[in-house]
Amino acid sequence: MADAHEYLVDLTWSGSTGEGYEHYSRQYEMHTGGTLGPFSADPAFGGEATLANPEQLLVMAAASCQLLSFLAVAARSRVDVVQYADRAVGVMPQLSDGPSWVTEITLSPRITVRGEVPESKLHRMVQIGHRECFIAGSLRTRIDIQAVFRTSHDPT
Repeated sequence: MADAHEYLVDLTWSGSTGEGYEHYSRQYEMHTGGTLGPFSADPAFGGEATLANPEQLLVMAAASCQLLSFLAVAARSRVDVVQYADRAVGVMPQLSDGPSWVTEITLSPRITVRGEVPESKLHRMVQIGHRECFIAGSLRTRIDIQAVFRTSHDPT
């Protein structure tokens, strides 16, 4: 196997899931290092480096779905998530003998919760979010989630 292509995406969300499922914002920001439209191919395949490509869009879909699924789990559990930031990386090996695909996506969410929540519960919630994610269920790509948790004691 030759070199691999990497596709980085940054995602950020802030708000509060503490008041339940009906009351938190589903709006978030994503960045690929360039603009988001028009689109192009990956530069390795003749595209423009400043434009988002289909592989980045795939990583964006996986990261977005994990965020939204996790927030839903947190809200239903009355766990107050106040910040979520992820650096997602997709890897596509360059195969010399045929077509390739994005074989792995690593999600690295840094999740801040308000109040004391056992880390074991937060890890379970991440896994439940992964199982509930429609995009993850649609892919043959391996998705690895390396979540890190922080606690905010700010009452506001």
